[in-house]
Amino acid sequence: MMMRRLTKFNHIMGFQITHSNKPKKVKPFSCPTNYDDNNGGTNGGSLIPDDVPGYASWLAKHPSALNMFDSITKKAKGKKVVVFLDYDGTLSPIVDDPDKAFMSAEMRMAVREVAKHFPTSIISGRSREKVKEFVQLSNVYYAGSHGLDIMSPPRAVKACDKKGNEGAFQPAKLFLPAIQEMSIELEDTIREIQGARIEDNKFCISVHYRQVPPKDHEMLKEKVKSLVGNHPNVRLTEGKMVLEVRPAIEWNKGDALNYLLDALGFSNAKDVLPLYIGDDRTDEDAFKVIANRREGFPIIVSSIPKDTIAWFSLRDPSEVLAFLLRLAKWKK
Repeated sequence: MMMRRLTKFNHIMGFQITHSNKPKKVKPFSCPTNYDDNNGGTNGGSLIPDDVPGYASWLAKHPSALNMFDSITKKAKGKKVVVFLDYDGTLSPIVDDPDKAFMSAEMRMAVREVAKHFPTSIISGRSREKVKEFVQLSNVYYAGSHGLDIMSPPRAVKACDKKGNEGAFQPAKLFLPAIQEMSIELEDTIREIQGARIEDNKFCISVHYRQVPPKDHEMLKEKVKSLVGNHPNVRLTEGKMVLEVRPAIEWNKGDALNYLLDALGFSNAKDVLPLYIGDDRTDEDAFKVIANRREGFPIIVSSIPKDTIAWFSLRDPSEVLAFLLRLAKWKK
């Protein structure tokens, strides 16, 4: 397994460019039957929102991680749980202004407590510096730009980057000039579109259109897609009301999860259960990794039905907070 991982890292470090944006097909993986809750859903969790069509049937396929908490911890007993968390929409609410996506003091405390008991990483589309500024914790590991900028655990440090950042792993470092050029061109492209804004996340550029009038959404998308189409060394992905321009290499949050497991020394461990909580399309790549392992806990954060291969769900950041507090308390 380690040899396969090293082969993939060597391929990545060779910066082989892909011109295809088509996602790989992965066979859906349903929730294991041994996770059925025997307590009738009475040990925590939220009420089913009656005003959301199809949510009840969706919830039956992706049961609440709070309702299933006893079953999850029973499965995790005696195992090494490794926690991975998205940021926006998971640890903080989605807001119109991405610079104001602050996490609460209660959430920060919960993440700190979880990290005392389990290796904990935050994998975000934000720049590593930005998400660290939001989280303000020193006992978690940070992976920014969808895993293209990873701060490795101290015991895995073998070198420092030019700025003295120990353990920084940046598989798309040679793409930085191209990304910076794209940032300038994107600014010019969307300048006249009301409400559109650019966020520089170092190894990826986010084009936010949450505040763009709905009638202009398609125009914005077409402009960005047209620009990206003229640059073979970058690719375009979509998230919640955001378009993201990234280096055209095969690397995503799932690869970041695997890299961090390797760095922590857990790649070959048979008793490791990765737990990943996220709310966006980009988090599906991490869910796929766990599904392929057939061990772990992929948890989607959503209050509406959506396509996902996650096994469990939480409605919103308030339920993420409740789950993390219970997880820390259970370990104590």
